[in-house]
Amino acid sequence: MKKYIIIAAGGRGTRMNSAVPKQFIELLGKPILMHTIEKFVSVIPEINIVLVLSAEFKKEWGILCKKHKFNIPVQLTEGGETRFYSVKKGLELVPENSLVGIHDAARPLVNGQTIINAFETASQKGNASPAIPLNESIREVKNNTNKAVDRSLYYFIQTPQCFQSNLLKKAFLQEYRPEFTDDASVLEAIGEKINLIDGNRENIKITTAQDLIIAEALLKNSNSFS
Repeated sequence: MKKYIIIAAGGRGTRMNSAVPKQFIELLGKPILMHTIEKFVSVIPEINIVLVLSAEFKKEWGILCKKHKFNIPVQLTEGGETRFYSVKKGLELVPENSLVGIHDAARPLVNGQTIINAFETASQKGNASPAIPLNESIREVKNNTNKAVDRSLYYFIQTPQCFQSNLLKKAFLQEYRPEFTDDASVLEAIGEKINLIDGNRENIKITTAQDLIIAEALLKNSNSFS
């Protein structure tokens, strides 16, 4: 099966308190988004990249590509009002009978093994979602009360979430629901079992200025977990 990766890069990064969209903020001299794309190409050279950008960011992306001499080919499409609609637009560029991953633009630190495992598991079982166990105590807050819960029952979910394209296209025929917080939840809503695989802890989503500092330190030492 041909492999595709949809990079969801439509966010504005309001929590970053930056005039620049977070995917365009430079990390070690290069926009975060470029680090992310390069990671997938380095692991799967033949991968087809679909980049979902808001219309207002397309011109800026072109300028950045020229500035950084970035020439990895991507298929561009415009994002929608929510992640659901952005991914749905990206799926229009993905053919039937292929494998497709969905990845956050602001996760440049995904490692190669996570990418390989996600695509291999999706090929064998239909889908795969990287996950890591919680390593801190958690409490459930409800009706102005709270109680301790068993953290071993809960996982952080990462991307890339990978799927057989026929299944995911079918799932995205549904109407949008607020509980669709990721792509696996869309597939789950049509009755499919979600397969969790090991993620990597360095695969953080850069959301705040503090995350940027952490990502820079991790990227400088990326050879130790790539």
